[in-house]
Amino acid sequence: MMFGPDTPMFAMRGPWGVRIEVGRSLLLLVGLFVLIGMNSGNIAVALAFAAIIIGSILLHELGHAWGCVVQGVPVARVVLHGGGGFCQPARTTTAREDEVIVAMGPVVTAVLWAVPGLLAPQVSAPLVAWGLGMLSFVNGLLLIFNLLPVQPLDGGRLLLLGLMRVLPRQAAVRVAGGVGLVACILYIPALIWAWATLGLILIFFPSFRLHWRMLQARIGD
Repeated sequence: MMFGPDTPMFAMRGPWGVRIEVGRSLLLLVGLFVLIGMNSGNIAVALAFAAIIIGSILLHELGHAWGCVVQGVPVARVVLHGGGGFCQPARTTTAREDEVIVAMGPVVTAVLWAVPGLLAPQVSAPLVAWGLGMLSFVNGLLLIFNLLPVQPLDGGRLLLLGLMRVLPRQAAVRVAGGVGLVACILYIPALIWAWATLGLILIFFPSFRLHWRMLQARIGD
């Protein structure tokens, strides 16, 4: 996933020597969960939920980084912030390199959904079973959300890259823009349903303007 820039709060070295930056806005996300915990009377559960989300996003972005590493593409940094995260290659990548880089994030998220979900019923310790079940639940939601066919989510990027395999670039951009525009329209009732049914507040809003420009093949303007 990729969202806007953020001021780094601190940085550290991750796997393969990748620089991981943690943005200040991540504190807002943690603060939101603290408020939710205070209202529900269980701050510990809320903080555990926040830790699972942040850890899952980090592993997702490291999946993108691994997609770079195995192809010999240097990674400039991985960034985590309040709206998600992104992996930034240190050089311009080809469409074929991008296919692997983009796909590896959802692959990691799919594994974090499937494996804990299979293990949770087999575990007798209630706390461990809860943690595995919550890890599976969170990553299942992240997987569905991240594969929406809108920019700049991985689903939208994979759609465009797939279309570029069978269509000229301009036509691929137009088709991806049209699909994304329809998804943007459908996103509004889905947002309302998620809030009313699941109690989820999604702070990400896909850009109508971007997908309209893509539909007009003006993405480079």
